[in-house]
Amino acid sequence: MVIRISSLTKIYRRGAPPALDDVDLTIPHGTFGLLGPNGAGKTTLIQILSTQMESSSGQVKMDDLDLVKDRTEIRRRLGYLPQHFGTYPQLTAWEFLDYMAVLGGIHKRKERLDCIEQALHDVGLTEARNRRSGTYSGGMMRRLGIAQAILTNPEFLIVDEPTVGLDPEERIRFRGILGRLSSDRAILISTHIVGDISSTCEDLAVLRTGQLIFRGSPAELISKADGKTWEIKVDDSGFEKMSRLFNVVTVNVEGDQMSLRMVGDGDPPSGANQVAPNLEDAYVYFMGDDTIGELN
Repeated sequence: MVIRISSLTKIYRRGAPPALDDVDLTIPHGTFGLLGPNGAGKTTLIQILSTQMESSSGQVKMDDLDLVKDRTEIRRRLGYLPQHFGTYPQLTAWEFLDYMAVLGGIHKRKERLDCIEQALHDVGLTEARNRRSGTYSGGMMRRLGIAQAILTNPEFLIVDEPTVGLDPEERIRFRGILGRLSSDRAILISTHIVGDISSTCEDLAVLRTGQLIFRGSPAELISKADGKTWEIKVDDSGFEKMSRLFNVVTVNVEGDQMSLRMVGDGDPPSGANQVAPNLEDAYVYFMGDDTIGELN
C-alpha cells in the first residue's frame, strides 16, 4: 500500500495557526519515519490517517481508496498502536486478543485462533500468552499492542511513539519487530526519539509547527550536519559559552570536566574536534532549539 497525502490542512479554531499546514507527503511500502518535536503536528496527522479525525481540507488516498469516501474499507486495512495503549488487566494476552479479533470482524473461531497465534508469534509473546496482561512489563505491553494492531493483517500500520518509557533492551527488541513486520506492509512510525528512526527507517519526514520541512533518507538528513559537528571538553564556564554558540547534543561528565557533542554554524572553538555526524546530530542541527530537552 502507498499513502498519498495532498494539501492536508487542519485548523482547530478560527484565527489559530493550523495544526497541519498544506502538507504533501507520500508514504511508501516499508517503514517510514515521521519525526518532529512535541507540538509539530505529528499527533494530528496520525489521528487523521487513523480515521479518528477529519481534516479541514486536502486529501488522503491509500492506493485507490479515498480516506473520506472509503473510510470503512480503509479501517479494515489499517492497524494502529497509540502511544497510550491499555488493555483489560484481568484478561490474559490470549483472551484480550480474542476479544479484539471479534471486534475486528474475525468471527470464525478457527480463523481467529490462527490470527492470534500468528500475532503472538510475531511479537514474541507465545510463551506468555496465558499470563494476565496486568502483570506484563512495559515492553511486553507494547508488544501486545503491536499484536492487537496486526491481528487482521493490515496493509498499513501506524505506530505512535513506540518506545517511550522502554528500557534499552526492550527498545531494541521492539524496533526489530517493526523491521520484520515491514516486509509486507507500509508502517508509519511517529516519534521524537531519533533512535527509533535511525535503526528502522530508510525514508523519513520531519514536521515543525504543522509544516513539512524535510523529506528524504536518513543519509540526506545527516548530510545537513556534515562539517558542523564537534566534540570538546570544557568546564562549567566553558559549557555556558558553548551552549550559547552551538546546539549541544550530548553531555558526558568526566570528573570536573564535561565532554560535549554539539552542532552549529559557528567557527570551531580552540580544542574542538570535528566528528562525523549521526542522525541525532543532524536532527538537532536542522531543528535548532526546537529539539532541546526532547531527545532520549
